[in-house]
Amino acid sequence: MSSTLLVTGAAGQLGKRVIHHLLETYKIAPGRIIAATRSPEKLAELAAKGVVTRKADFDDAATLSAAFAGVDRLLIISTDALAVPGQRLKQHTAAVEAAKKAGVKHILYTSMPAPEGSLVSFAPDHLGTENAIKASGVGYTILRDAWYFDNYLMGLPHSLETGKWYTATGGGRVSNISREDCALAIATALASDATDSATYTLTGSTAVTIEDVASVVSKITGRPLEVVQVNDEQFAAGLAGAGLPPFVVDMLVSADANTRAGKFDILTNDFHKLTGKEPQTLRSFIEEHKAALLG
Repeated sequence: MSSTLLVTGAAGQLGKRVIHHLLETYKIAPGRIIAATRSPEKLAELAAKGVVTRKADFDDAATLSAAFAGVDRLLIISTDALAVPGQRLKQHTAAVEAAKKAGVKHILYTSMPAPEGSLVSFAPDHLGTENAIKASGVGYTILRDAWYFDNYLMGLPHSLETGKWYTATGGGRVSNISREDCALAIATALASDATDSATYTLTGSTAVTIEDVASVVSKITGRPLEVVQVNDEQFAAGLAGAGLPPFVVDMLVSADANTRAGKFDILTNDFHKLTGKEPQTLRSFIEEHKAALLG
C-alpha cells in the first residue's frame, strides 16, 4: 500500500497518538503521513522525523483545499469548537466538502456512540457530520469513540481530595475506553487498504457505573471516595460554582443524563475486530494513572 494519509488535529492528544501508531506500530514511511493543524509550528518534532506538515484551519476553507491536495485517506478528528453552537458542524462540513473537491478517496471520522437520539449536547455535531460524509459519496470509516477513561482524570483528583464524587448518572453504565486504545484502533483503520464504508463503535470490554469506577479508584489510591448522586440542577449548580463555562456545564450535565438514560451502555467487540487486541481495563488504566490522581 502506498496511500498518502492525512491526520487533522495532529497537535492534539488523540492526533499525536494516532501518528505515533502509524509510525511506530505500523511502520508507515514518514513521507506518506501528513500531519495537519492550525499551527504547523507545533509539529516541529514530527517534521524532524520526516512527517509532512501542513496548515489546516477548519474556519478557513481555503487552507483545507490546500492541505488535502494529493491525499488518499483523510482522518478528520472532531474539533474542540464547542463554545459556539453549530460552529463545529460547520467546520466539519467544510472539511468534508474540501476533501471531496480534493479527490480524497476515503474519509475517516471520530464520532461518538449512538449520536442519533443521544442527550449529549454535542451529539448533533457528530450525527450531522456523519450524514455529511455519507452524502458526499466518498468512501468512509466512522469511528464512534466511547467516553474516555481519560476524562475521569480531570475531576477525580479533586474528588479524591474531598472524598466525594458528585454525579447525576443515577447508576447508569458507560463502556469506557482509553484514548490510547482509540488512537490505536483509528491508526489501524487509517493504515489499512479497506475501501468499504463502515461504522465502528469503540468501547471497552465492560460497562461500569460511577460507583464501580469509584470503588476501583479507592482501592488503588488507598483513599476513601463516596459517590453522591444528585439531580441535574444540583449537578449544574456545582459545576458552575466551580467556575466552569456554561457550555462545559451543559456538556457534562447532558453526558450524565445520557448515562442515566442507558444510552452509553453499549458494548461491542469492534476494537478487537480492528486491532486483534483486548481493550485496556479500568483497573489497569487507574493503576497507570495513580500518580496523576493523587496529584
